Amino acid sequence: MALMVSVSGIRGIFGTDLTPENLVHYSAAFGTWLNGGTVVVGRDSRVTGQICEDIVAATLQSVGCDVIKTGIAPTPTVAMAVLKHKAHGGIIITASHNPEQWNALKLLNEKSEFLDADQGKEVITIADKQTFSYRKFDSIGNILTDEDAIADHIDAILELPYIDEKLISEAGFTVAVDAVNGAGSIALPQLLETLGVNVQKLHCKPNGLFPHNPEPLPEHLGEICDYIKNNDCDLGIVTDPDADRLALIDENGKLFGEEYTQVAAFDFILSKQQGPTATNLSSSRAADDISSRYNQTCHRSAVGEINVVKKMQETGAVIGGEGNGGVINPDLHYGRDALVGAAMILQLLAERKIKASEYRSTLPDYEITKDKILLEELGMDADDVLAKLENRFRDEKPNTVDGVKIEFKNGWVHFRKSNTEPIVRVYAEADTSEEARKLAKKVITEINQ
Repeated sequence: MALMVSVSGIRGIFGTDLTPENLVHYSAAFGTWLNGGTVVVGRDSRVTGQICEDIVAATLQSVGCDVIKTGIAPTPTVAMAVLKHKAHGGIIITASHNPEQWNALKLLNEKSEFLDADQGKEVITIADKQTFSYRKFDSIGNILTDEDAIADHIDAILELPYIDEKLISEAGFTVAVDAVNGAGSIALPQLLETLGVNVQKLHCKPNGLFPHNPEPLPEHLGEICDYIKNNDCDLGIVTDPDADRLALIDENGKLFGEEYTQVAAFDFILSKQQGPTATNLSSSRAADDISSRYNQTCHRSAVGEINVVKKMQETGAVIGGEGNGGVINPDLHYGRDALVGAAMILQLLAERKIKASEYRSTLPDYEITKDKILLEELGMDADDVLAKLENRFRDEKPNTVDGVKIEFKNGWVHFRKSNTEPIVRVYAEADTSEEARKLAKKVITEINQ
């Protein structure tokens, strides 16, 4: 596995692909691109986080940046700190849902948003050419610490006009939390306790030793589902290691489904304020359905958080997100945020005086399947596959913003080429998994015709 370099940062297995040299190159490139200024640096709880933080902070100093360290903090908390300090950018040291041997740098601009394609390319060019602006001894940067980043993030959530601390507290919720010993281990229980929730902590020690695969998918969450059933909880909340993705479990230990975190968030916000919504092309039709209930349009972007953010800004969306459990509430900041997502869900349940399972049953129900096409077996490259599909299904007016997405009456199929493997990813959605698979198979067979 080689170091994965993209416009949003670098990612790899520490000690083999991700090395101190790599960290220096990309940190120096980012600081050079910023031309000094202030950079907020935070990290998740991984064992290698401290080493990476030390290297990144020192390198930023060497190119004239002042560094504000938050220590272990959720990705959205670091983003909020960029806004609070009016910093020029931010670096989050996290490999998100990757296993514990991985680490990565995620790069934020002065708006606390992930770098867009053009900004990312500029940083990569500086790194490749090694045209770093190292400073002399009398103009290196300083290091400061922000020990209030999490508390300030929580305060900002509580200040939202539709979050009623008293109402949530009076509901007397018991909530089980699995923060996978990641960056949400302190922040999420702290938020919930402030809201008067009885918190049952499952894996909330920020030691970076993940008790199970850290991606919040159904196959990894059996333990908390069983716990909820046996311990009379009202809700289960699971985050990934950097706490920007949120998975929900009802009081019967049944998962909402990762697509339905943002659908519930859309429902909640649209009940408070009118306006369009936005998500990516691979997210469930349920997002459109819930928007339609409020006579609003759900706009679609290419896959990737920054693409959703740009679509939200372009359309004036009042809420957005991604179908992997990501909620983007622009009233707080333009980034996925599991903490504000959790607060919104508790507020919704408290206001409507409804159990989580009862609420979930009010939402539209679809199934998404995920598959891939091996290009080697086809003897075609990814662009040829996508061009052929676009031509073959031109009567359906496919969306080609990000690969090829074909909408049918009973579902959709979305083909995207992978940037890291010789494959084309195939997503399909219909009323049942079987129908989704049939739909995908029907379209795939056309490639060989």
